[in-house]
Amino acid sequence: MTDAADIPVRVRPEIASLPAYKQGRQAGADAFKLSSNENPFDPLPGVLKALSETTSVNRYPDATATRLRTRLADRFGVTPDEVHVAAGSVSILAQLVLAVAGPGDEVIYAWRSFEAYPWLTVVPGAVGVQVPLTDDARHDLPAMAEAITDHTRAVILCTPNNPTGPIITQDEFDAFVERVPSDVLVILDEAYAEFVTAPGAVSGDAVLARGTHTNVVVLRTFSKAWGLAGLRVGYAIGHHRILDAARSTGIPLSVTGQAEAAALASLDVEDELMTRVAVIAERRDRLAAGLRERGWRVPDAQGNFVWLPTYAETMDAAAAFEAGGLIVRPFAGDGIRISVGEEESVEIVLRIAESVVNDLPSEHSGRR
Repeated sequence: MTDAADIPVRVRPEIASLPAYKQGRQAGADAFKLSSNENPFDPLPGVLKALSETTSVNRYPDATATRLRTRLADRFGVTPDEVHVAAGSVSILAQLVLAVAGPGDEVIYAWRSFEAYPWLTVVPGAVGVQVPLTDDARHDLPAMAEAITDHTRAVILCTPNNPTGPIITQDEFDAFVERVPSDVLVILDEAYAEFVTAPGAVSGDAVLARGTHTNVVVLRTFSKAWGLAGLRVGYAIGHHRILDAARSTGIPLSVTGQAEAAALASLDVEDELMTRVAVIAERRDRLAAGLRERGWRVPDAQGNFVWLPTYAETMDAAAAFEAGGLIVRPFAGDGIRISVGEEESVEIVLRIAESVVNDLPSEHSGRR
């Protein structure tokens, strides 16, 4: 245990050195918040009505979100036991890793990818094996397959990859999963699946329908496309015994009745919500194209965000965006993720981005 002078009790050294999760910065009234991949649209009236009618906060919620699990089971053609609901898909990620990995075990994931993956691995005492992305910011699945050892307990695949944007194709996934031992958990993290427009993208729906790889668990969330980030509700689909193990590691009663009611109401108005998602996807494509026209090397963008590979200039570039009224998400030394926000923000992003790219060295890797 660590004897760090600034901690009054003995703490595991790997935890003491672990940085806390860093949320995207909040924005003031005069700025656009483009740092947290939130849906810029307000909830639909039906969702607000469902929330207003769920007022019994003096009572505990249904611990397993039975109504929502049943609805999702019907949607995916599985049983309710093959659906797990928790406070965001990141909670389920934590539960799955806790269930399969302990000290000395390994968890493989691409890097850079979702920033929670490293600490999700460290908390149970496991070792994170980071496999670098390809030059075009995609998962290097052959290299990830090569990284699997007898100590590997889980592989996490993020598609579209957060924060860089590209997808994994169905063919790539199929070839990869054939190389993974059947007792190694494969987590297909599809938090941004609804925004994908690229042909040939891997689909958790298709993977589940085949039923040939029982070691695969698909993760989805209501936080992004469905616009319920503030209510914290996500879900997993997979083999019921894997999900039972995850449920055993979770904190009970973490999904509120309000969150379940809002998720159910959102499913009732799915067509309207997906129309909004299509607007965001079109806005994303325009934003990515505009950034490329202005000289940026932007990877394929399939989530509700774009990626600027700013490398050593990341923090200076982020400061320039902030000075212009845009709160973006910098990852020091790597790049900047910019969420697709309100329509009014697009031209501001492009204007500031053009100024920033012109200030980069001519040989900078982020330039086209």
